[in-house]
Amino acid sequence: MTLQTTTAAAAAYAAPRRSARTGRRILVYVLLIALSLLFFVPFIWSLSTSFKTIPDSVNVHLIPNPFTTSAWHAIWTQYDFKLFIRNSLFLAVVVTALNIVLAGLGGYAFARLRFPGRELLFLVVLGTLMVPDQLRLIPVFVMLTNWHLIASFSVYILINLVTATNLFFMRQYFLTIPKDFEEAAKLDGAGYFKTFWRVMLPLAGPAIAALTILQFQGTWNDFFWPLILFGQGSPHLYTVQLGLAELQFTYTTQWPSIMAGSVLAILPILVVFLVFQRYFISGAVSAGVKG
Repeated sequence: MTLQTTTAAAAAYAAPRRSARTGRRILVYVLLIALSLLFFVPFIWSLSTSFKTIPDSVNVHLIPNPFTTSAWHAIWTQYDFKLFIRNSLFLAVVVTALNIVLAGLGGYAFARLRFPGRELLFLVVLGTLMVPDQLRLIPVFVMLTNWHLIASFSVYILINLVTATNLFFMRQYFLTIPKDFEEAAKLDGAGYFKTFWRVMLPLAGPAIAALTILQFQGTWNDFFWPLILFGQGSPHLYTVQLGLAELQFTYTTQWPSIMAGSVLAILPILVVFLVFQRYFISGAVSAGVKG
């Protein structure tokens, strides 16, 4: 009888606690969903505005009145967004791939190899993070002009071969990988490069996924360097961001067309994020664990 009474009392005590936890969980989910919808409103407004007329686009309402697809037709026919998307996609893919390889090599060297001046060189690399692009614009532009490299994709790729941020990111992740894997590769007769390519790089999958998302997004959304390098009478080299800037004129702004182009510009980044999202959080967290 005593055991039954104790069990009943424990159950009666646990039931309110479970109810309280369930209530708190529901409240947290409701708040998160509300916050997500709040951040989703600008996208819904952009999508809605892309189906409006220019006079109706200045009105703050979500339902187009009248509903029209003229903005979508204009960006495909009058402004050749197909070309802009191809250019942006080419640059984003090439720059991202080069950053993965070169940042991986540099990060592995700084994390695992021992060579004179390693720490000083790494501090110099980190020091470049404090120099904004606007500060080095003039010397870089003069140098590229003297080399006759302006108005070409190769010059943009050359400028963005590898960033100090990505190099630091990969170094931090390689520091979290146990040295047992390298020692096993050495016992099998693998050299530094083979160890990096066959062992370390595959183990850095989460970091590579995070780097892919961030670098692809950064290159795709870049406006500063494409404007400097391609905006001097080279419309065949325009990226999506330069194409969107073309829709702003002196006395009017094509808001429906800008919103339609913005929605198109979001889609590739969304696809990349959905593909690599399962690795993104683990890669970003692991890279900051050990330094």
